Amino acid sequence: MSENVMVPETESVVDIDIDIDAEIDIEAKAARSYPIVADVNVRSGPGTSYRKVGRLSAGSRVTIACQKPGETVTGPTGTSKIWDRIGSGRYVSDTYVRTGSSGYVAPRC
Repeated sequence: MSENVMVPETESVVDIDIDIDAEIDIEAKAARSYPIVADVNVRSGPGTSYRKVGRLSAGSRVTIACQKPGETVTGPTGTSKIWDRIGSGRYVSDTYVRTGSSGYVAPRC
């Protein structure tokens, strides 16, 4: 013999407050290109001991995918341990990039 069992329907509502302007601002900063202020070697990692994989000329522009701490470098814009990843296996010291900040301007790698 089979029985019919009634299961009450329930609604589940999740209220999430998202700051759309902050989200757009983060995406805009990540997509922004920045000028190189002096000729600089591009390295395979965040330090001068990493292999040289290219060179950028002053006036060229880069998009910073993410940033990570590495070797401390003194360059045209000051002293910093921040390195900017500008492509897969391509890093430049943040002291050669005019970001308008002495801190992080992109997500950490």
